[in-house]
Amino acid sequence: QVHLVESGGGQVQAGGSLRLSCAASGSTFGINTMGWYRQAAGKERELVARFTTDGSTNYADSVKGRFTISRDNAKNTVYLQMNSLKPEDTAVYYCNAGVVTTIGVTYTYWGQGTQVTVSS
Repeated sequence: QVHLVESGGGQVQAGGSLRLSCAASGSTFGINTMGWYRQAAGKERELVARFTTDGSTNYADSVKGRFTISRDNAKNTVYLQMNSLKPEDTAVYYCNAGVVTTIGVTYTYWGQGTQVTVSS
């Protein structure tokens, strides 16, 4: 079982910055991937940024050049540095972790979400 707790959300002016954190606990040794997703009101949850299985990163086109995902393995924590924020970035941001069991079955875990609101 993996537990994820996000923090760092808030309200900022357009052009401002926020840094989100996601702390993982529990069976963290089994985590294969971690990343950030977001869901705006009335819309589906979408990928923002993530580490892939081989350690590479994927970013949504809408955030490339503005957001950066990073991690601290010693703290079992991933971060999302968000710069040059735009009103369209307003959403609930969720941390995600993928765990692969010894028989190759993948489980997906989600944090509770943290609200990011960007005003124009």
